[in-house]
Amino acid sequence: MRRMRAGLLRTGTALVAAAGLASGIALVGGTATAQPLGGAGSVELPEIAAPELPQMPAVQVPDVPLPGGQDLAGVLEQVGVPVAHGPDGATVGQTGPAPLEPANFGTPQITPAEGAVVGVAQPIIINFPEPVGDRAAAERAMRVTTDNGVTGAFHWFGDSQARWRPQNLWPAHTQVTVEAGDAVRHFTIGDALIATADDATKTITVTRDGQVVRTMPTSMGKPGHETPNGIYTVGERFRSMIMDSSTYGVPVDSPEGYRLEVEYATRMSNSGIFLHAAPWSVGDQGNTDVSHGCLNVSTADAKWYFENAQPGDPVIVVNSQGGQLNGHDGLTDFSMPWGTWAG
Repeated sequence: MRRMRAGLLRTGTALVAAAGLASGIALVGGTATAQPLGGAGSVELPEIAAPELPQMPAVQVPDVPLPGGQDLAGVLEQVGVPVAHGPDGATVGQTGPAPLEPANFGTPQITPAEGAVVGVAQPIIINFPEPVGDRAAAERAMRVTTDNGVTGAFHWFGDSQARWRPQNLWPAHTQVTVEAGDAVRHFTIGDALIATADDATKTITVTRDGQVVRTMPTSMGKPGHETPNGIYTVGERFRSMIMDSSTYGVPVDSPEGYRLEVEYATRMSNSGIFLHAAPWSVGDQGNTDVSHGCLNVSTADAKWYFENAQPGDPVIVVNSQGGQLNGHDGLTDFSMPWGTWAG
């Protein structure tokens, strides 16, 4: 009992002391005496200045319309949020691209396909369901945007097809978005796999992103069938196919006629030029032109190119006696002079 009572006494004293401090009462010799706050013996509390808060920086906001005719910048300013403005008073901010004009065409077909990975010589091809009367208005309803600022121009192949390409080959690994009316496509430019066929050396040199990855002896178009110079674009690829001279007007039984099966054929032009296996001309590859315009290579080299090339990869022919490639072939867009393309 004594221990319990002593404990109660100590606890009570502590409570009284705490209450005294809270109310300005000082305990002197166990006796409570009142001391007014701020009087003699009291503790002077320093004055604490209110902290200076940093000024809120002006924010940049997009031009976002709100219900009732207000805009986002105006609403923010009304509640005290500073908004950045340009020298002309316009709100400064990351605004989206301007809306396209209404399309004067139906839903088109766009090449490349959604999600495709293509080579650096791939044009964008937009096929319209009906002929377009006002091409300028149609172009205002179409847009090509990239992640690295590549610019280019449209060129029309008749009234039902518009194509777009940069001035030079695409930079590798570009991300591309195409908008045409209500159609949208996204695709990617892959590695820069570039094959250069030099008729002076009868050699095809293949580079990937600037590094030589393969060298292939070749035999190109013989006299009278010279392979034109220019930039070709890889199209279809065939594991095997029948090549028939009658498809371009030369009878099979004529002196220059032929019909034979070839392997690992990669189309370079719509006019019928391929890079393909030609085991019958291996002895001529690297020194003599004996083909009808195609690039003849060994079976091993044709197989390698067939397996590594993708649609859109360029094949560049130089130093041939075959004149200049027609830029309207369909797989030869980058052979057209830029002034002609964009003019």
